[in-house]
Amino acid sequence: MPGYRRPIRIPASSLPPTLVSFRTSRSIRRPAQPQAAILTHLNAAALSALHEEQRSITLTLPVPPSINHQYATVNGRRLLSSTGRSYKAQVGQLVWIRLAASPHKAVLLSQLQSSALALSIRFYFTSALRRDVDGGLKIAQDAICEGLGLNDNRIIETHLYKHVDRRNPRIEVVLSATSLV
Repeated sequence: MPGYRRPIRIPASSLPPTLVSFRTSRSIRRPAQPQAAILTHLNAAALSALHEEQRSITLTLPVPPSINHQYATVNGRRLLSSTGRSYKAQVGQLVWIRLAASPHKAVLLSQLQSSALALSIRFYFTSALRRDVDGGLKIAQDAICEGLGLNDNRIIETHLYKHVDRRNPRIEVVLSATSLV
C-alpha cells in the first residue's frame, strides 16, 4: 500500500505527559506529526544524556586524609606527607581506571581539557562532628585534576556536601566541563 506507515509502539512510561494522549492500544494509522514529536522527544532525551556523559566524569573515591595528616613540616617547610602522597597516587589510579572504562574517553578528555570546570563533591563521613567539609577539598581536587592531567585552576565552580555514612565512608565526585560565566 503506498503511503501506509507501520505504527510505532512506544511504552507510555517513556512518553512526555503531553504526548500520552496520542498513544492508543490498537494498531491504527496515526498521523505522522505525533510520531515525529514522540521520536524527537526520545532522541533529544537520549542525546542529552549522551552529551552529559561526554562532558563529565563521576567517581567514587576514598575519603581524603584529615588536614592534620595531609602535610608535614620538614626544616620549617610545609610539605605533602607520605599519607597525602599515597592518597593522591591512589586517586590517580582510580581516575584512570574509571576513564579507561568510559566509551567516550577521547571526547570526555577533550571537553575537560578545553573548558572551564565545575566540581561537586559529596563527603560521606563516619561522623558529622569529626571532620570539616572543606578539609578534604584541596587534596581531592588536586588528586583528581592531576590524575586527568588537568590544571585545577580551571575549576570555576565548586559544590561541597556533607553526609554521614558510618558503614561506607567515601566521596562522590562529579567533574564537569562548563561554560565561562
